[in-house]
Amino acid sequence: MTTAPAPAAAGPPVPRRLPVPATAAVLAVLLLGSLVCGVGLGSAGVSWGETLHFLTAGLTGGTIGPEETGGYTIVWEIRLPRAVLAAVVGAGLASVGVAVQALVRNALADPFVLGVSSGAAVGANAVLLLGAFAALGVWALSVSAFVSALAAMVLVYVTARTAYGLTPLRLVLSGTALSYGFSAVTTLMVFRAERGEAARSAMMWLLGSLGGATWGSVPLAAVTVLAGTVYLGARAGQLNALAMGDETAAALGVRAGRLRTELFVVTAAVTATVVAVSGAIGFVGLMVPHVVRMLVGADHRRVLLLAPLAGAVLLVWADIVSRLLLAPAEIPVGVVTAVLGVPCFLLLMRRGGYAFGGGR
Repeated sequence: MTTAPAPAAAGPPVPRRLPVPATAAVLAVLLLGSLVCGVGLGSAGVSWGETLHFLTAGLTGGTIGPEETGGYTIVWEIRLPRAVLAAVVGAGLASVGVAVQALVRNALADPFVLGVSSGAAVGANAVLLLGAFAALGVWALSVSAFVSALAAMVLVYVTARTAYGLTPLRLVLSGTALSYGFSAVTTLMVFRAERGEAARSAMMWLLGSLGGATWGSVPLAAVTVLAGTVYLGARAGQLNALAMGDETAAALGVRAGRLRTELFVVTAAVTATVVAVSGAIGFVGLMVPHVVRMLVGADHRRVLLLAPLAGAVLLVWADIVSRLLLAPAEIPVGVVTAVLGVPCFLLLMRRGGYAFGGGR
């Protein structure tokens, strides 16, 4: 008597992946439409026809009448730089989120796990609450946040580095510990500050806000994010190896220690730049990489191509919601990203077929 062989155990279902070129094209169109909506939607009464007229005039150097100056200022000087900066910051946070998760080999990591945002908060609140760097005028907040973020980056690097280089565990522990320390300093400054507009401004900055966006804040952030994204894209293949572990990376010819140091410097610099112009906007760098991986797989060559577009679209719409939900009042955009992101993230995690660094 023979026994029929037992059927092979069924493995997890193989998820369908979206084609990258088509997905990138859809996201690019969505981003363009989102930018137009970001300029056209607002509490001030500017019609869509006027919005398109002012955008065309601004882009082509056309003329506007004296009676249109107010609407043109709203569209070209207030809403457009804000929408563009939202796209830049979203793209930067999403790209850095992908890199940080591979850098520390932790799916729960985001750009703020390195303690850079908490360090930036110390400098920003020194300006908002204590009036520091008043001589820098309108640049005091951005410059102070950026300098303190870089100082935090150096401190985390020095603390985490050993004779054997940077290890994922030491980076996470050093960043987390110093982040708590910076947060304690920030909380003490807010606690000691007089109640009023300064404390409210500090809270808005801690939760993220694009209300201070101007054309002057766009170029540096855009160039930094573009340079960082290009660098990360060029290292996408090495990130695949790094996410699988140092031994696998070494077997594939990747020098994990050197790559990890480069990634730390690039991600921290990009994070410091975007935090300096927008405050600490959470959840974009955590959620977007996971969403993109579910759409096109875990290969960093695919993820790093789409994550900046997805992050830009997400943050443009989050900023629109933050401006319109309680208009004319404005809520911190970080609150919107958290409210939108938490249920979305939990639902996506319930889906099968998700992979990160070889694990499910």
